[in-house]
Amino acid sequence: MDLVFYTLQLAFFYMDFDLISKSIDKAKNLFEEGGDWERKNRLKVYEGLYCMSSRNFKKAADLFLDSISTFTTYELFPYDTFIFYTVLTSIISLDRVSLKKKVVDAPEILTVIGKIQYLSEFLNSLYDCQYKSFFSAFAGLTEQIKLDRYLHPHFRYYMREVRTVVYSQFLESYKSVTIEAMAKAFGVTVDFIDMELSRFISAGKLHCKIDKVAGVLETNRPDAKNALYQATIKQGDFLLNRIQKLSRVIDL
Repeated sequence: MDLVFYTLQLAFFYMDFDLISKSIDKAKNLFEEGGDWERKNRLKVYEGLYCMSSRNFKKAADLFLDSISTFTTYELFPYDTFIFYTVLTSIISLDRVSLKKKVVDAPEILTVIGKIQYLSEFLNSLYDCQYKSFFSAFAGLTEQIKLDRYLHPHFRYYMREVRTVVYSQFLESYKSVTIEAMAKAFGVTVDFIDMELSRFISAGKLHCKIDKVAGVLETNRPDAKNALYQATIKQGDFLLNRIQKLSRVIDL
């Protein structure tokens, strides 16, 4: 088991994701034959880091949160860095209730978060809906995220996901709101928020529309049944296309 952990450390050093995946699977198979809890908990951190490095932030957050009280994986990074990763992945993965319970009020996080510049303000201002403070802290954290060897390849993606979360949270409270009011809440210009929202709406990230004449945002959140219907149609079209391609190959 220790040899597998050494292999994982080398694989992370060279960012060899194929070797990381195979080593994690090998470790899990070994644990089925028997293994102590300390090594099982260490493996969760390794797997969480692999998930974060491969852009599976939801699973990474779950694995990191499961390891908060049992963290001993200092060979990978210090506890402060572990908390940094846990907060960042949780913010874009958890709903407000889970974020409050598992992150905002977590004693293990509260003891460390103040040591990491901008992180406490980043987390708490989001939960407290202090959007101007959130954007300020977000700007302060960008350099740390950009320079991190595991997060750097996903920098632009993460930046988009965070903004999707915060814009969605703001709009959740309104049926309609002026663009000027939203810009003021975030401490940015009307032109900036207009450009941002246009981009996110066209990408399907936000469910609202912009009335440029009135300068108003109108939310049009789809209900759960309609969203499921649309998803089923999309998956059905994808499956039909795959079947058609397969039939052409068989005919050849």
